[in-house]
Amino acid sequence: MREILIENALTVISMDDDARVLSDADVLIRGGQIAAVGQGLTTSGERISGQGCVVTPGLVNTHHHLYQNLTRAVPGTQDALLFGWLQRLYPIWARFGPEEMFVSAQLGLVELALSGCTLSSDHLYLYPNGARLEDTIHAARDVGLRFHPTRGAMSIGESKGGLPPDSLVEEENAILEDMIRVVDGFHDPTEGSMCRVGLAPCSPFSVSRELMRDAALLARDKGVMLHTHLAENDEDIAYSEAQFGCRPGQYAEELGWTGSDVWHAHCVKLDTAEIDLFARTRTGVAHCPCSNCRLGSGIAPVRRFRDAGVPVGLGVDGSASNDMASLIGEARQAMLLQRVANGADAMSAYEALEIATRGGADILGRPDCGRLAPGKRADVAVWDVTGVASSGSWDPAALLLAGPGQVKHLFVEGRQIISGGEVTSIDLPNLLERHGRLARALAEAA
Repeated sequence: MREILIENALTVISMDDDARVLSDADVLIRGGQIAAVGQGLTTSGERISGQGCVVTPGLVNTHHHLYQNLTRAVPGTQDALLFGWLQRLYPIWARFGPEEMFVSAQLGLVELALSGCTLSSDHLYLYPNGARLEDTIHAARDVGLRFHPTRGAMSIGESKGGLPPDSLVEEENAILEDMIRVVDGFHDPTEGSMCRVGLAPCSPFSVSRELMRDAALLARDKGVMLHTHLAENDEDIAYSEAQFGCRPGQYAEELGWTGSDVWHAHCVKLDTAEIDLFARTRTGVAHCPCSNCRLGSGIAPVRRFRDAGVPVGLGVDGSASNDMASLIGEARQAMLLQRVANGADAMSAYEALEIATRGGADILGRPDCGRLAPGKRADVAVWDVTGVASSGSWDPAALLLAGPGQVKHLFVEGRQIISGGEVTSIDLPNLLERHGRLARALAEAA
């Protein structure tokens, strides 16, 4: 079985159960697992120098819309609030097809990998012109990231009082049938799985109460997880109160959308009772700080979430609402926003990194990921702290205070997909040319 030894690392931040941070340490990878973490390890296999580097678990992205990186910085969206932003972009997204879904997923996953991400979820809720969920699954296989795609859906179009155009919504029976198809065809529940499928109706304002309930019943029958957007901004709260006569948390609870098999994106506007509900039921939150800033949604009360016991992970959200997809940057932003809201001691660099690794893995039901410990999956990020960004730092482990924005090496299931800062799994120049061509075609058509 192939072994790789990352040796003589300046610092190893394990995120294990004992929260060990080791100096001058090694990480031994055997096959797809971590074999050992400590000093003086040896191997007859491959050796990779960790000198001048900080080694962490791979980062975990709990919320994304990969297809959106073909529509970054679109005029008319750059200063819009959420609902207006969506209404501008829906007609553009309606022109997507299988190629756009595949290429955008590849590009987005490469972007995440360069920022230290080894495991990403994705929320794909529209399927125009023959696009299918497996367009993104095949892209993830090529790039080599561990992938948790979710079969999203929209069923209430403008003619029925919803936000999306009728051309982008689907019949609910067809949605449920395709959910069954993709779970049966692609979901792998085993430890070390590279692909797990979840069910993810887009949001309370784009699907019916019945679809929300039926999706929850189906997910529990199939043993898969549930995901949606919730309480993202003031508009979201107003819609819930006007249409459903209750706040989003109550709506979610009534329809079976709480529990350790559920995670909600954003949750910026949860109130005290909703936070208590999420803590009591172990319902997860995908915190998306940069997107929340970009759309003016507000600062999610992550300090309160953590103190109450709500599970929290990080998400970059779609590249049309964030415009970038740097998970290490997202972790830094999460730390800074909690300090803005609650004081300079509200969140440490270590805690934010923990949310970005172990926290996200746990939300996705992956205790086999997000930590460097024997028996865990060999998802490892190696950060070079000898460069400009870290120069002068007295604490190299404080990556989010003074550290690089891109990894030097990245391993997923023991396979190296970033080496020396370069992508090794696919032809990146060719991908960039193809991605740029598709984006230009969309812009010209608009």
